[in-house]
Amino acid sequence: MGDENSNRPRILGDYSRPSHEGYRNAIDLPKGAKVSPLRSDTIRLVQNGYAFHGLMSEDPIQHLKDFLKVVDSIDLNGATRNTTRLRLFCFTLRDQAINWLDRLPAGSLHSLPRIVFPTRKNC
Repeated sequence: MGDENSNRPRILGDYSRPSHEGYRNAIDLPKGAKVSPLRSDTIRLVQNGYAFHGLMSEDPIQHLKDFLKVVDSIDLNGATRNTTRLRLFCFTLRDQAINWLDRLPAGSLHSLPRIVFPTRKNC
């Protein structure tokens, strides 16, 4: 039996309501991971200082090295190093790089050493 609201015409207000339907996150935090709120200055630090666009002129290995150098020095209220890395990683990606992350299967990233950046062939 169908939902009676599925047959009604959509009005303009329906389009202004955010929906998380179909959202899937490629980053999977470890079960039982201690998660505390991220501070906005911490997010800005990795966004502005370590952005990776996925351009041919950028080195993904160097991006990871630089990112890990900074993130490993941050203490997020007792969160494990792996959890901190995973939570902040997506904030460094831009343009083609964030598109790559969005195309990964849900829950496929469990730790940063397992990341394989795309080459031009699989972008």
